[in-house]
Amino acid sequence: MKKSFLIAAPWSNSGKTTITLGLLRLLKKKGFSVQPFKCGPDYIDTIHHGSAAGIPSVNLDSIMMSDAHLEEVFSKYSAEVDISIVEGVMGLFDGAVKDKGSSAEIAKKLNIPVILVVNAKSMAYTVAPILQGLKNFDKEVHIAGVIFNFVRTESHYAFLKEACDKVGLKSFGYIPPNDEISIPSRHLGLHIDSSFEEVIEKSAEHINNNISVENLLAEVNRFQPKTRNNKIPKVSRNIKIAVAKDEAFTFTYLENLDYLKELGEVVFFSPIHDAEVPKSDFVYLAGGYPELYLEPLSNNVTMLRSIKLAAENGVKILAECGGMMYLGKSIINKNGKEFSMVHIFDFSTTMEQKKLSLGYRKVVFNNEEIWGHEFHYSKVLNDKDERSVASIFTAREKEVGTKLYQYKNVLASYIHFYWGAGNFEWLKK
Repeated sequence: MKKSFLIAAPWSNSGKTTITLGLLRLLKKKGFSVQPFKCGPDYIDTIHHGSAAGIPSVNLDSIMMSDAHLEEVFSKYSAEVDISIVEGVMGLFDGAVKDKGSSAEIAKKLNIPVILVVNAKSMAYTVAPILQGLKNFDKEVHIAGVIFNFVRTESHYAFLKEACDKVGLKSFGYIPPNDEISIPSRHLGLHIDSSFEEVIEKSAEHINNNISVENLLAEVNRFQPKTRNNKIPKVSRNIKIAVAKDEAFTFTYLENLDYLKELGEVVFFSPIHDAEVPKSDFVYLAGGYPELYLEPLSNNVTMLRSIKLAAENGVKILAECGGMMYLGKSIINKNGKEFSMVHIFDFSTTMEQKKLSLGYRKVVFNNEEIWGHEFHYSKVLNDKDERSVASIFTAREKEVGTKLYQYKNVLASYIHFYWGAGNFEWLKK
């Protein structure tokens, strides 16, 4: 019987990601086929999941996806594997508005059980009322059991186990702290190298030495997720689509790419290494880290010219976040040095005085609502003459100053759009 579960926590910084990566690798080594998923719009954790499981991870998002599409995506990728593991986001009930978009909401919509990871470093029997509250807050959210993290001794764990017994939840054991499996900060989105692979391997070993994975799988086996076999029809067109993919442009949603493959033939190219953009009807410049590769991007003048020429010739181009920065006049690094870019738009972007902009965005464009997500530290300079062709709101319906820029058939914004369900009419025209 196929098994599915969601790894969540009462609050952030409990060790969800480390335990998710360790379990993915451990179960793979035990001979299971494992499909990773990530709650929410995060496109960084999915990269790490893919490294651990050996297959791409998929986003599940109850704000950017309809219920039907959410079930379709989960069914599509979980159907071919033995075990599906979903990593949650923030605390169990933390959403964009109350619990909207939370791990709990996704677990409930898909009817998959929750494994709670509790950072119990500074907690003993007081965890009982916390677990009681989480268990009873929403009866439709099924908590299958608890893993206690950062627990050093058996005597400490005894209090925690008694708390689980008191509230009627299974405890799958505890994981002692281990500096060798802490994820270095440079891996939180920037680089994946051999040292990260070592962290995943050691996480798997550490979990195997301390937790009964067999007991965990036996417990989650009692739950069967919702499935949806009918595939939502999508529009097919015979076009050629060029997608930027290299060190600088890495942030894509798997379902977005799959949708593009249904629209036409997808080819990948590198704005860093290739001489020019492939001849195509549509060019997609996703987000990533162009600020880390400013010199090679700026020095590749034949690529810069070919993309600008494509825009002038009316080729459809969509640029998101790092892709938008690339289409500006220049990018300024954190030290104030300026690098020339494509210059389709007259604005520049800067990494100086970094400030985080973060959150879901509802974009009203051409009388259509498209959802996406904004996550960046850079800011735009000198864009006062560039009007926005869309109205953009937060999940709480508050209008924000983020813009959707347009030049001929080029659209560019800080927003990472989600169109995996075929819900972006502009792409189809």
